[in-house]
Amino acid sequence: MQEHAAAPQGGGPAPAPRRQDGGRTTGPAAAGPGAAPGPRRLRVGILFGGRSGEHEVSLMSARSVFEAMDRRRFEPVPIGITREGLWILPHDAPGLLKAGRGVEPGDGIPLAVVPGPQGSRLLLLEAGGGAGSSAAGGAGEDGAPVQGRRLEPLDVVFPVLHGTFGEDGTVQGLLELAGIPYVGAGVMASAVGMDKAVMKELFRARGLPVVPFLVVTAARWRREPAAVLDAIEQSLGYPCFTKPANLGSSVGITRCPDRVALEAGLAEAFAYDRKVVVERGVDARELEISVLGNDDPVASVPGEIRPRDAFYTYRAKYTEGGSELIVPAPLPPRVVEEMQRLAIAAFQAIDAAGLARVDFFLERATGRLLVNEINTIPGFTVLSMYPKLWEAAGLPYRDLITRLIELALERHGERARLRTTYGDGE
Repeated sequence: MQEHAAAPQGGGPAPAPRRQDGGRTTGPAAAGPGAAPGPRRLRVGILFGGRSGEHEVSLMSARSVFEAMDRRRFEPVPIGITREGLWILPHDAPGLLKAGRGVEPGDGIPLAVVPGPQGSRLLLLEAGGGAGSSAAGGAGEDGAPVQGRRLEPLDVVFPVLHGTFGEDGTVQGLLELAGIPYVGAGVMASAVGMDKAVMKELFRARGLPVVPFLVVTAARWRREPAAVLDAIEQSLGYPCFTKPANLGSSVGITRCPDRVALEAGLAEAFAYDRKVVVERGVDARELEISVLGNDDPVASVPGEIRPRDAFYTYRAKYTEGGSELIVPAPLPPRVVEEMQRLAIAAFQAIDAAGLARVDFFLERATGRLLVNEINTIPGFTVLSMYPKLWEAAGLPYRDLITRLIELALERHGERARLRTTYGDGE
């Protein structure tokens, strides 16, 4: 599977990204604190794979990050996660990433991942240890001691995990406990960004324009299916779309033109999640914009997706010829500025950090912009929309990776200065 290169439009330079204050810059914030001290390269753990329907997508993104990372400043350490949740240190990381077939237990050394003692950050324990190894202990699932070789600590982690058990705050929580910097949003923002139901409720509460939607739980669907179908027909009508609340890359999404298709679409979505979001179908252009930063984020130029399928399916995203990506999108300046404003507002609404891609609909009949969703770990191959939008704004892929690592270190430094004790514990 392969994503498509974005097609440039027009002969002039791309508009500069928009800052939070509404002003213009010539590009994203310049490299600040957090660069590697002295000659030592920072060890960057690249997490890929995972327990998600987007496992293969993660490998494509991780391969691009691994190959493009600046070796003068960083030492990439790929760490694979199997579909069952086993962490491994690959025997042949470049070969595994290039194959793209998924992570299997036999592809590397099994790792026990536990929060380490103060100063040790994240401990990766090689199961069984070895002669001459530095012993480090932990506990297995049955409570029995786990011994192994303590691998050299990581300085920062770059999670390239799409979907559940990676993009939803679970891995971010582990890294918080371990006290290690990591690229991207924190626990809460990751969880909210993953859960489309909570995300859309929050956006609506913040006054952001969203497509009309309903949320259906599996329990209600089992209890009163006819009532659920009636409610959707009365509130949203046809066509509508059924989506698992916690999944990405269009996995499990169905376009439903009638009641029979709606029933099948709900069944398909409930195979992936206990909550399903049902949205009204809109006749609209599909637009995306990238956001970069921490407390003072900037928004890129917008891009447009023109899928060849009825909508932007998994096949359209990752199959050759499935869609056309246009960068920058041909839009009036006022629409670009409004997209940038709304993208930053969505980023701040969930308290995101580092990076996010915000997806929009532009209604053909009314010209109204609607916020579709935010992705806190967007597709990150060299051909993906997120980096292509920054490339159009003057930030090359390799420099984007460096900037994201710097933002992770900056955010970690700010959090490390916060007090965690009170009173006698000062």
